[in-house]
Amino acid sequence: MADDVKLVRSIGVVGQGGVGKTSLADALVFGSGAVNRLGRVDDDSSNFDFDPEEIRRKTTLSTSFFHCSWKKHEITFLDMPGYANFLADSLNCLRGCTSVIFVAAAAAHEIRIEAERLWARAEELGLPVVTFVSRLDRERADYQAALDDMKKILGAKLVPVQLPIGSAETFKGVVDLLTMKAYLAQADGRMSEAAIPAEVADAAAKAREQMIELAAEATDELTEKYLEAGTLTDDELAQALRQGTVTRRFSPVLFGTGSKAIGIQPLLDAAINYLASAAELGAIAGKDPKIKEPIDRRPEAGEPFSGIVFKTIIDPFAGKLSVIRVLSGKVSSDSTVANTTRDTKERLGHLLQLAGKKQGQVAHAVAGEIVAVAKLKETGTGDTLADEKAPIVYPGFTLPPPSMSFAIEPKSKGDDEKASQALARMMEEDPSLEMHRDPQTHELILSGVGQIHIEVVIDRLKRKYGAEVELKAPKVAYKETIKGRAEAQGKLKKQTGGRGQYGDAWLKVEPLPRGTGFEFVDAIKGGVVPRQYIPAVEKGVREALLEGFLAHYPMVDVKVTLYDGSFHEVDSSEIAFKIAASMGFKSAVEKAKPILLEPIMSMEIVVPDDAMGDVIGDLNSRRGKVLGVDAKPAGQVIKAQVPQSEVLKYSPDLRSMTSGRGAFTVAFSHYEELPAHLTDKVIKDAQAARVAKHE
Repeated sequence: MADDVKLVRSIGVVGQGGVGKTSLADALVFGSGAVNRLGRVDDDSSNFDFDPEEIRRKTTLSTSFFHCSWKKHEITFLDMPGYANFLADSLNCLRGCTSVIFVAAAAAHEIRIEAERLWARAEELGLPVVTFVSRLDRERADYQAALDDMKKILGAKLVPVQLPIGSAETFKGVVDLLTMKAYLAQADGRMSEAAIPAEVADAAAKAREQMIELAAEATDELTEKYLEAGTLTDDELAQALRQGTVTRRFSPVLFGTGSKAIGIQPLLDAAINYLASAAELGAIAGKDPKIKEPIDRRPEAGEPFSGIVFKTIIDPFAGKLSVIRVLSGKVSSDSTVANTTRDTKERLGHLLQLAGKKQGQVAHAVAGEIVAVAKLKETGTGDTLADEKAPIVYPGFTLPPPSMSFAIEPKSKGDDEKASQALARMMEEDPSLEMHRDPQTHELILSGVGQIHIEVVIDRLKRKYGAEVELKAPKVAYKETIKGRAEAQGKLKKQTGGRGQYGDAWLKVEPLPRGTGFEFVDAIKGGVVPRQYIPAVEKGVREALLEGFLAHYPMVDVKVTLYDGSFHEVDSSEIAFKIAASMGFKSAVEKAKPILLEPIMSMEIVVPDDAMGDVIGDLNSRRGKVLGVDAKPAGQVIKAQVPQSEVLKYSPDLRSMTSGRGAFTVAFSHYEELPAHLTDKVIKDAQAARVAKHE
């Protein structure tokens, strides 16, 4: 590992799914000399997509890492998922990066919401970005269209530093606009220097002038020099490109194709020439964990150690691996550090450098580097580790709420325990997963980003842990309430020869505002119901509330007043008044216009302009209420409220309506009255389920 922070890069390779990120990442480690064979997704030899599920699906499901060296610099490349179902991992893992290579495809790929979110996240974290336009060897490749889309949709300020030579089947290399030399692809995957071909000479000269004009905006000083001289020297131009990239004034653009390793050496050079080391990103803000006052740490080797665990991996051989980005100072193997998030200590064993599915031990790591540590006892994703003598805590991760849930049912009794333990481990690895038991329906609910996300989890559960479960749509947690007021008597009178049972309670029921819950009022006067029996009356009502009236769903938002009754000196008891209260409550509810309530969800749906009409029409058909529409560069954000029963499987439907370009978040909002025409069906279904359960 490096000792000089300035020679370290941790670079995220990001972009929407299907643009060739993993092929590019494989080409980068091959081009650096770290491996002697170009890994390929198509033949299952990728150095990044090595998980069995990734190999089967030909898709990156989780961020993977590979360390390599290039021209005295130490670089860790992070290949990140680009599809919406797995994007939460990428958004988290960008916290581990010092900079980003943003991959866009030149061939028939419209920019989707995933690209927007990744670009915005890099901007939020202040990460410098180099843009790589890939797949120029594909049919109908149009690099200019890709750049125009990035400018329009992402608001990107782009500075091309190369010009492609050829396109589609004629693509053979690039012109370097700084040196004004051509670099042509060779059969061994390397690039050879050559004179600029005559057919692109004029275009290259024009592109260089445009590059200088754009790069001059890096600083006010360079802008003045350009305005005075009409150009910049080569040294000034190199300085402008680096400074403009590091300060995020713009993003340099390079061209190539990962699958044929064209344009890879220039991209490796750009990674060290333009992209920042941790030392250039400035101090990192945190808090003193004890007094909660803001403090920060400079990303320098001489500062006290601090780092953040930005990913957890459950490795089949090493067990739990905590992946750490060193934010300040230096950390050594076999040291003790503080977990300031959880106020505990952790003993670090060997520090591991990650290279695909392989790991190598290193003695230490400095700011900007990524290392993994096995078997930390208390530490989870998002936790801060720091020098015990200089504690600091950094913000953890905030994840969007899950957008899709399934009830899971073990196929056998043995699968129940295995599945619960395995899912707990998988949630350590994937914080976007949630699991809970619904207190009303008693179902075990597994929630995630989308249907494919959940399906991958279930496949992994079977393959990795031997636990089989079935996925079912979760039961909707309906509730009951009343719309009117009513009074009724509940009277229990039994005489069986010995001591009898006697309880008599007059109850008044009335509705409360939505969300209030339950209120019990004791209005007894003159001791017609003795004090010792009043708690039994309330208990009887509360138990009846849980049973409901129409369909055995819990009853809410009801005020119950006990206002009259009678008792027997010998036969009255707590149990008698409890039963009488239950009888009176049910009788009063029957006369008080009982109704069903259904859960309503708040949704925000991001859609392209051309799909907005279809999506709004679909929401209306689901009994949704559109609250408003906000415009954004890549489309529209629809805010709506929709019954939960109508959006249990919304994810695949939205994907179909928007050709994969839509995204949504969903969260519980409130309860509303279920329309009368649906009430009978819900009641019949609930009765049928109750009968089936008791058969």
